[in-house]
Amino acid sequence: MPTVLTADEIERFVTDGFVRLPGAFPRSVAEECRAFLWRETGLDPDDPATWQHPVIRLSGYATEPFQRAATTPRLHQAMDQLVGAGRWAPRAGLGTFPIRFPHPDDPGDAGWHLDAGFSPDGETGTWINLRSRGRALLMLFLFSDIDADHGPTRIKVGSHLDVPAFLEPAGERGVEFFTLCRSMDAAGELDSPERPVALATGRAGDVYLCHPFLIHAAQPNRGTVPRFIAQPPLLPTGLLDLDRQDGAYSPVERAVRLGLGTTDDARTY
Repeated sequence: MPTVLTADEIERFVTDGFVRLPGAFPRSVAEECRAFLWRETGLDPDDPATWQHPVIRLSGYATEPFQRAATTPRLHQAMDQLVGAGRWAPRAGLGTFPIRFPHPDDPGDAGWHLDAGFSPDGETGTWINLRSRGRALLMLFLFSDIDADHGPTRIKVGSHLDVPAFLEPAGERGVEFFTLCRSMDAAGELDSPERPVALATGRAGDVYLCHPFLIHAAQPNRGTVPRFIAQPPLLPTGLLDLDRQDGAYSPVERAVRLGLGTTDDARTY
């Protein structure tokens, strides 16, 4: 298997919950996508007076050039290393783009959370379970250069290790998203001061590959230009297997086992 990520990077993914893949797709593709998205907003990129809201969300883009951004060999090789070859489904597009503009108003969506992946039959809302039904990874695709001033996603380093203990009692059924967040908040785990915060900064074309249980949050853009990212899930072809007979656990599975206090030395890169 080609090795895009080093063994050290994979170990940091297991313990920290994320890894940045520089140049996951070409910068020229990011620029092409960004120009398209500007046209979709109907705003003038050269006139900040037209930027009337702190955030605008656009979605539904699965055509060129977005397909090229989502399907590079470099990106797919890294997915194989973290999730396992054959254990994820290639994306055709990139879902929703939250475009954050420099603006004094509170965007209203900057709370700590983790993403849910499915809705059980007969239930409403979105749910999460220990075997991560519906999500293999959370991904952050950077379509503009993003520094600390321009609203980078905030990441609670290692927070994915706190989540399994809250999910294990619910078994396959899982927990509804807001119920889980309330439980973790009451326990002081959702905004744990013991977990350091990292910022998803980087250059257009970089992608952050994150554990599906990673706690993260948006923040206002206090810079001078808008921030363009996509944040799609990587969809799995099945559920996490936390009791593999051959011990060939993916790094995603190893992290869940680590969060549960299960130790093993089986590593596949």
